[in-house]
Order: sequence, then structure tokens, then C-alpha cells
Amino acid sequence: MNWDEFGAALFDLDGVLTPTAEVHMRAWRQLFVDFLTMRGLTDQPYVDSDYFDHIDGKPRYDGVRSFLASRGVELADGDPADGSDVQTVCGLGNRKNAFFASVLAGEGVEAYAGSVALLDFLAERGTQVAVVSSSRNASAVLAAAGLAERFTVVVDGTLAEAEHLSGKPSGATYVYAADQLGVPVERAVVFEDALSGVAAGRDGGFGLVVGVDRGVGADRLTQAGADLVVDDLAELAVSGSGR
Repeated sequence: MNWDEFGAALFDLDGVLTPTAEVHMRAWRQLFVDFLTMRGLTDQPYVDSDYFDHIDGKPRYDGVRSFLASRGVELADGDPADGSDVQTVCGLGNRKNAFFASVLAGEGVEAYAGSVALLDFLAERGTQVAVVSSSRNASAVLAAAGLAERFTVVVDGTLAEAEHLSGKPSGATYVYAADQLGVPVERAVVFEDALSGVAAGRDGGFGLVVGVDRGVGADRLTQAGADLVVDDLAELAVSGSGR
């Protein structure tokens, strides 16, 4: 990979920099197993592929809507202030987030070693970096993983809402991050482990979209628009004469 072609690297957080995607998966599973059981929909059980097909990489409430639609369930959107016991899209999303926050506080999180190796490599080169995450927990996760000081630009779910930016698979949040760094999209690389995130990188017209395969599958990441797929970001902590 020729890093001389690029002035910025834009990273998704959960599943790319930190293994918190696994915590999110556990939280979503608990939420929807309980919900489907309560609704008597045990003939349509929640399975692991539901996370990748309907939830991964999307803003939280969009993930709830997408999964419910897959089961033919309609709920009122409600309000983001809804309590976690309220049967609305927002209420369910808030219940999931409460579980995630509890696990994060109790277990902590450690960044992927390969991802830290790439960040170190890019820092030495002077390549600008940013985090672009649909999560509203991004700042807490970065702090818990000891990565907060590495990023001056963090575009998370809260900022996206404040700036009226469409969530992934739209490329709007990634384009916003590149603008904040002052780097044209064609000179920026997007790193994503989610199909919706890869699609966002392609939608934004970025110079390179890298899929990080943490379980969704290399073929599906490529089909979604990834230019190349790696299992570990340490693979890219090296300069070359071409892609």
C-alpha cells in the first residue's frame, strides 16, 4: 500500500480499533432475545447473523428499526428520553445502551494491538487520523482503551445528530470528518468492519475503502464496496510503491 497517496485515515471504532463490537453484539442479543420471547415470536429467534445483516455499523435506533422490520414488528419511534422499559424504538435502543455501558464499566476494553501498531505507524508518518462511529459511546470507549489523546476529530452519533448528518450507510459522517481534517476525500482512507460502514466509504467517494474482517466475511465486505480486506490492521503498517 502506498501511503504517500493519502493524507488522512478515518477509522470506525467498534470492531476496527477496539473489540467492543463483541460487547455490542452481546447487548443486542440480550435485548432482542428478551423482546422476541416477550412478544411470543420464538419461531423467529434472534441469531448471530442478524447483527451483521440489520444492526452492525448503523446508528442505534436505526438498528432497532431494521431488526424489527425483519420480523414484521412495528413500534412507535418514541423519544430519545424514553426509559429503557418503554416499548418504543427509542426505549429498546436505550435498554441496549444501558447494558453496553454496564459491561464497559465492569470489564473495560483494550485496543487491538494491530490497530495500535497502525496508529503508531501513521503518527510517525504525520498522517492525520479521525474516528467516525455511529455510537454515542465513542468518547467513553476511546478513553477506556487509552486512545482518546490520539484523535482530535471524533465524529460520533451525538455529533452526527447535532450536525444533522445522515448515518451510515450514507457517507455524510465520513465526509464531515475529512472536511474537519482539511483533507479531500480522494486522499483519505476509510477503515470499516461493517457492511454499512464500507458502503458509507464508497458512498463518500473516498480514495480507498479498507474492510476489516472481524466476522462478517471478506466476500461480503468486498461486495459492499471494500477495495481491499485485511484481518488485522498491522498488515498495513508498512509503506509500498502501490496498492
